[in-house]
Amino acid sequence: MAFEYIKALHIIFIVTWFAGLFYIVRLFIYQRECLDRPQSEQSILKPQLDLMAYRLWYIITWPSAILTLIFGIWVLSYRWGYLEMPFMQAKLGFVALLYAYHFACHTIFKKLQQGNFSWSSSQLRMWNEASTLLLFAIVFLIVVKNLLSMVWGIVGLIGLGLLMMMGIRLYKTIRERN
Repeated sequence: MAFEYIKALHIIFIVTWFAGLFYIVRLFIYQRECLDRPQSEQSILKPQLDLMAYRLWYIITWPSAILTLIFGIWVLSYRWGYLEMPFMQAKLGFVALLYAYHFACHTIFKKLQQGNFSWSSSQLRMWNEASTLLLFAIVFLIVVKNLLSMVWGIVGLIGLGLLMMMGIRLYKTIRERN
């Protein structure tokens, strides 16, 4: 019975972690666009956006990432045999990439808090989609538990990535017209 509670907590913290990752990059976009505004607008927007990003990052996203790891290891302690299975090794590889993404977001967060950042809002929009691709890869691997299906999954992820990039470009075109 304890296993189900631990697994449920692991899933809950995965959800809150992803929510934080999705929203923090959206805040990065707003912070970046704020830097291009007149000083009078920056003086109002920047402190508010910085505060929102700070609270999201340190009160939701970081704790969720840590608790996801703790409960994930705890879940695995009930199923050590999974570590020998190719699907789990691939899933953990994607999880490692997700933590690398998280640390890269931390670097972006620090730079934006200082008002010093060189990426454009379009680049940040594309960066935001990396977590979506990782989410798809991780969920499909853990649900399907089949590495052969992963080949088709990778083809699907590439297709999804291309569709998202086209959507970003279309959005940028529409936005520039307005």
